[in-house]
Amino acid sequence: MLGFTRYVTRTGPAKATFVGGLRRARERRSGFNPHGQLVKALKADIAFRTGGSYLSGVVDLVKERWKPLYESVSAGAKTYLASLGDPEQVGLAQTRDALASVGPLVVKVNPHFGLRYEDGRREAVRLHFDELPPTPEAVTATLHLMARHMDQILPNAEPVLVDLRRGAVHRLDPAAKPGDIETWLAGEAAAFTAMWSTPAA
Repeated sequence: MLGFTRYVTRTGPAKATFVGGLRRARERRSGFNPHGQLVKALKADIAFRTGGSYLSGVVDLVKERWKPLYESVSAGAKTYLASLGDPEQVGLAQTRDALASVGPLVVKVNPHFGLRYEDGRREAVRLHFDELPPTPEAVTATLHLMARHMDQILPNAEPVLVDLRRGAVHRLDPAAKPGDIETWLAGEAAAFTAMWSTPAA
């Protein structure tokens, strides 16, 4: 899902360049995720109601090359953690990945974790780590794909995209028309598939 939602934010020749980069990464089998320990720390602070102590400590646990990244993201992560309200009123909920058919493309829809509030609300949370905020296109595509498969991911939950560096939460636009989004995503998926199957010159 990350690759596809990053793709839809690009325009013109940048789309083909991005797909070529994804294909080369696949061929090299590269794809290390540097954010894994930060996600674990955030989840631990939610689960154990520790107010950010795990997020503070994880910066000292990662290799030197990742410290600047963790320092830049952990402050926003603490802002997001505080925005959840009373730690006693929220806990983790188990989510499942789903496979979405978008036109000719199969996209793995994989939230980072789920939340369950004491009042019965649920949220399926996907985190955005990039330096730049998510574009409106990325927000729309991510939340729509999660909403479309919420019965599999976390029944009766609301999809949420968290811009972790800024601690900002994005939710579905009530005015958005799912049919229009489906048409747009299907067109993007068709173009993505065509570029992926065309050998690089």
